[in-house]
Amino acid sequence: MELDPVFFAVAVPAVLFAGVSKGGFGSGAAFAATPLLALILEPGQALGLMLPLLMLMDIGALRPFWRQWHWPSARALLIGSVPGVALGVALWSVADADVIRLLIGAVSLGFVAFRGAGALGLLRTVRPLSDRAGIVAGIVAGFTSFVSHAGGPPAAVYLLSRPLSKTEFQATTVLVFWLVNLLKFPPYAGLGIFTRQTLLADLLLAPLAFAGVWLGVWMHRRVSGRLFFALTYVFLTCAGLKLIWDALS
Repeated sequence: MELDPVFFAVAVPAVLFAGVSKGGFGSGAAFAATPLLALILEPGQALGLMLPLLMLMDIGALRPFWRQWHWPSARALLIGSVPGVALGVALWSVADADVIRLLIGAVSLGFVAFRGAGALGLLRTVRPLSDRAGIVAGIVAGFTSFVSHAGGPPAAVYLLSRPLSKTEFQATTVLVFWLVNLLKFPPYAGLGIFTRQTLLADLLLAPLAFAGVWLGVWMHRRVSGRLFFALTYVFLTCAGLKLIWDALS
């Protein structure tokens, strides 16, 4: 991994996008950073680079949303996330780089499809999903979070069915993924996903992580996220297609 102008041209907007999403928009676009970085880095490098930054963002986002979460929903997701992360560890141990690229690309396109279906009204639920459904969503979220930092979509499917306010939704995602990211850290270290270069890059990008969260909190209180997410979906679609092409070619 070279810390050259090309790296920073991709990493700076990716980290800012992730911070804004973590701080104000339910972590939905935080996932975009990984497939964008995977365009110029090995998948493991992209994951290792982003996890410490996501953990810093979690710390920055906890304070403004402290104790505003919906604990029953958070608990169901957290119970499921433990076996989900374990499944991610098992897959990582046997998968090669192209398999991980394919997974990240597929989840990227799946995320865009999920949001598109929601915008078209195809994901409306008649009643809130049960705690059991929340545990299942937590398993999927733990797995996708481990392999691509993409736990937001399955968690959102569950949370959007619950009678939560915008702030409760945001606070619940902040709490859940703060704890999920802490759970991921030891296996990432054990699998050698962190390197000296990724940690050096984290030190250089850390101020942007906090700046993005601050901007996201400000936007959460004042600005609609429609344009922000629209741009994110375009980036994710392009990145996802490119990663799938690279994995299969």
